[in-house]
Amino acid sequence: MSPSQRRIDHLVLAVRDLDAAARFYETLGFQVGARNRHPWGTENRIVQFQSSFLELITVGDAGLIPEHRPGHFSFGAFVRDYLARREGLAMLVLDSADAKADAAMFAARGIGAFEPFFFERKGRRPDGSETHVAFTLAFALDPVVPDASFFVCQQHHPDAFWSPAFQKHPNGVVNISAVTVEATDPAAHAAFLAAFAGGGDARQISSFPLRNQGRIEVSTQPGEGRLAAFTVAVKDIAGLATRLQHAGIAHTASEEVITILEDDGFGARLQFEPA
Repeated sequence: MSPSQRRIDHLVLAVRDLDAAARFYETLGFQVGARNRHPWGTENRIVQFQSSFLELITVGDAGLIPEHRPGHFSFGAFVRDYLARREGLAMLVLDSADAKADAAMFAARGIGAFEPFFFERKGRRPDGSETHVAFTLAFALDPVVPDASFFVCQQHHPDAFWSPAFQKHPNGVVNISAVTVEATDPAAHAAFLAAFAGGGDARQISSFPLRNQGRIEVSTQPGEGRLAAFTVAVKDIAGLATRLQHAGIAHTASEEVITILEDDGFGARLQFEPA
């Protein structure tokens, strides 16, 4: 599989106050979904786009969180431990057509010896009616970027999850277009990305192209590697700048990009670029 055959499925933004984060994103002009609860102790609210979504997540009931064990990655434990250190982008997720096969591939390439993780839950359609969604996840870990988790997600009932009504945002954002990884040795992380995304030249990757015009950017930064920023594509960047000014949200702006720094964005730098 070539890297262009995968897309950004979603990003996981770990926050300590889920409703405060949701209010912030609503002020930015995003439509934020209702609270969902997971049986393993985490709770989320989702911002859905055309082919990707942002998952705002927190710990709801720490007593329900299972610990990591050999061969099994605990989603809840990772979020809990991440939030004990900081808020911010905790996970990068690409799409999968067959998560079980991807888990086997990750194990063969030495980047993730974990059993696939299946879960399902009830959801709500825009009209309030109940629906059913189910996912299988395959996890990978990179020692060069220890403060992040990487996995692929197979959606078993995509028509029950994706909804044009949830993808309409007052600020005109249409999709996640990029995620930025900071690492002390970008070349070493590029090798991981080549295996995680399924191909590519690990010797030359600083911007890793994905399907649906997405990309993973890798930059040099001293210290522990992490997921530092993400970029969304917006139809009217000038209109967005006006919205942020009226809302009193700190940002920097040019004709090509608007940036909200991580101290103002729950630990993640948020950038807007023209769609």
